[in-house]
Amino acid sequence: MMKTTVGAYGDWLGRLAIRTPGPLSFRSPRWRNLRAWRTTALRRALECFASPESGRLPKVRTDRAYEWDGLRVEHLSWQLPFGPRTEAIFLKPAATRGRLPAVLALHSHGGNKWLGWTKVARGRETPPPIVRHHVENYDEGLFWANELAKRGYAVLAHDVFPFASRRVRIKDVLPPVRGRASVRESRTEAGIWRYNDWAGSHESVVARALFDAGTTWPGMTLAEDQRALDVLGARGDVDPRRMGCAGLSGGGMRTCWLGGLDERIACAVSVGFMSTWRDFAVNKCWVHTWMAHVPLLPHEMDFPEILGLRVPRPTLVLNDRQDQLYTPAGMKRADAILRAVYRKAKASEAYRCSFYPGPHKFDRAMQKEAFQWFDRWLRD
Repeated sequence: MMKTTVGAYGDWLGRLAIRTPGPLSFRSPRWRNLRAWRTTALRRALECFASPESGRLPKVRTDRAYEWDGLRVEHLSWQLPFGPRTEAIFLKPAATRGRLPAVLALHSHGGNKWLGWTKVARGRETPPPIVRHHVENYDEGLFWANELAKRGYAVLAHDVFPFASRRVRIKDVLPPVRGRASVRESRTEAGIWRYNDWAGSHESVVARALFDAGTTWPGMTLAEDQRALDVLGARGDVDPRRMGCAGLSGGGMRTCWLGGLDERIACAVSVGFMSTWRDFAVNKCWVHTWMAHVPLLPHEMDFPEILGLRVPRPTLVLNDRQDQLYTPAGMKRADAILRAVYRKAKASEAYRCSFYPGPHKFDRAMQKEAFQWFDRWLRD
């Protein structure tokens, strides 16, 4: 018997998971009109995400601003209707005028909820060792949001629930849920990892609480990223018709959500987060966060088809061949699904998927391809 995430039940789960086009798959012969399919499928996807009401454009406060390393840097914050204040960083070339193409830089999960936007961007302060280690391990030492800004883009990176400024504070949690965790959070590296260990174990509590309140973790994530997109698109130095998003790992997942479900994303780059629902159910759900699971939707469309809702708009998917979070077969199957979606929409040139050697990462070679993809569709 094949080993699965749930033992002898794996074969049954595999049969439940979509292997042929679901009723809301554009690959299904029933769908001939792209607009009609997208209207129906998007409505159903949004129902399953069940995003909470998050208000409209939040009032943004500039906490600090300066020029550094050839960039205009603004430290921003805003208040959503729920939770603590969101912190963010905005970057653009210092010597530019007018409206720029823009990218929302979506940070990863990485088992580190103490960090948020600092995983992808930096200001003039020297990053602490825990940040440098993250960037060296996953991004070959480059803060890719800064590198993209230097190429002529406006870039916004923000903390999303429940990371960094948006994290759950232990002191605010019921004692039985808190367990043995100290209410006094420590900013030492050891203290940060103690917090991350606790936050990892707390994920199932958060997910259950969200379900019980009638929403989902993907819905929370989508709502917060959409408000950040509001902030980016409302700026006078940003062209709202030329906005993209990108991210690695959890940021790649967020790219699937935002890129697939928000029409304002003109160009999307998902890195290190692409497979199928069957691959998750049978092989890999145990390595993924609750942020990645959308109730009921797998009966109707496969995971890559959420990102495929954006067809015919440009989409780039970057995978690592030895990525430990997915099986090679799952990644290849997801690529075949997206290719079929774009081919049926007669938009094959707007989709590309590349495979790179090595484990889970967004290295310089992958960044180069991502930046060139943005240049092709947002700038040139």
